[in-house]
Amino acid sequence: MKAHTASLINALILIGFGLWAYFGSETPSKTALIPVVFGVVILSLYKGVKKEDKIVAHIAVLLTLLILGGLVKPLTAAIDRQDGLAIARVSVMIVSTVVALFFFIKSFVDVRKARAAKATEGA
Repeated sequence: MKAHTASLINALILIGFGLWAYFGSETPSKTALIPVVFGVVILSLYKGVKKEDKIVAHIAVLLTLLILGGLVKPLTAAIDRQDGLAIARVSVMIVSTVVALFFFIKSFVDVRKARAAKATEGA
């Protein structure tokens, strides 16, 4: 899977599951919309990531890493409440975010290897 595809899937999951958390709650909290905001911003960076724009890709990775850290508190809160649905929902967001980070890092490593191989061919 390409980094841009993983990022797109992650953004859509963050948006969809964040909206589900907000609108599916009897007592919705505006903090449930944080993944939605991150998802929308990451989604807006999709074209730049797909074009392999270095700056855009790094911004997307930074936002992805930030949302991963931000999902820890909702997971622990869901565990404390013993809310199985919330645990599953936040866990899916965490897994999709980790997968997106994995493919971003893989793409950065692949670019570096290709650049090094090209430099040794030219020498």
